[in-house]
Amino acid sequence: MSIAHSQLIETALHNAQAQRVELTLEQKEACKARVKALLKAKGAVIVAHYYTDSDIQALAEETGGCVADSLEMARFGRDHPAQCLLVSGVRFMGETAKILSPHKTVLMPSLNAECSLDLSCPVEEFSDFCDQYPERTVVVYANTSAAVKARSDWVVTSSIAVKVLTYLRGQGQSVIWAPDRYLGHYLRQQTQADMLIWEGSCVVHEEFKAEGIVTLKAQYPQAAVLVHPESPESVVAMADVVGSTSQIIQAAQDLPHSTFIIATDRGIFYKLQQTCPDKTFLVAPTAGVGATCQSCAHCPWMALNQLHNLADSLETGDNEVYIDPALISKALQPLERMLKFSRRV
Repeated sequence: MSIAHSQLIETALHNAQAQRVELTLEQKEACKARVKALLKAKGAVIVAHYYTDSDIQALAEETGGCVADSLEMARFGRDHPAQCLLVSGVRFMGETAKILSPHKTVLMPSLNAECSLDLSCPVEEFSDFCDQYPERTVVVYANTSAAVKARSDWVVTSSIAVKVLTYLRGQGQSVIWAPDRYLGHYLRQQTQADMLIWEGSCVVHEEFKAEGIVTLKAQYPQAAVLVHPESPESVVAMADVVGSTSQIIQAAQDLPHSTFIIATDRGIFYKLQQTCPDKTFLVAPTAGVGATCQSCAHCPWMALNQLHNLADSLETGDNEVYIDPALISKALQPLERMLKFSRRV
């Protein structure tokens, strides 16, 4: 990643952290009531990611919305009859919803909810890179802009990436992968695919430390370690299960362990504790004792999704996601390819 991109991400992180507003319990309850009334009045539904605040996840469930990983969010938004989708996540999730449902109104609590992976892969530079290897199939992670998706042959989420790369290897295809380098290395190791890997990373997962997990395992020797593959290779190597958010949640239910060390965004703890109330979940360390970190296991851009701006967006119609129709038609093709493939496997 270039110095300029690193500075862009650092600035965006700082701005996100500064925009967070802390609400009192009374203010939260008032916002929930507003959101419920507005959802009904607008014929809207909440589509929320597992990494958003627990208040938002609970509200989505209470009102017939969706709390899921990015693949299921995409499916839900496309298939739900609501003509207004309130996407609570980061910007690429809102863009994906709009690509799959161009006739629907797609709102977001904040259009400033970025993603470091998206920011690390600007379309001009990525297109130039792809043009150098025209014989390679371009596979991009869902955590990318609509423009980058439009330049790709396939879009994948972490829950389906291994299966897609295994399929492409079986077809004899070599691949360009972007933007997450850690997930890329994991996919290469799992599938033995011929891959050129872009050098992006997630500010949350990159901070998990193997030495911190070793220390925590010494305190909880019977704990299972569940790791998202956006994490560094040394952390992935310690995992009992490596998987997407939905796969981590399923593993916690399936494994006999009573204690788990979780190396992904701590927003997932709401669903983990909901599905496994009798089990204990520990946040994997992001640094040593007394050290500081950028994210501390929670995406600061996900934290921009708050009850008050959910209500404001519904009320005013602000923060609507717009994408050029010509770009939508190009970006739709690799997304539909993923969704069609997911129905076969």
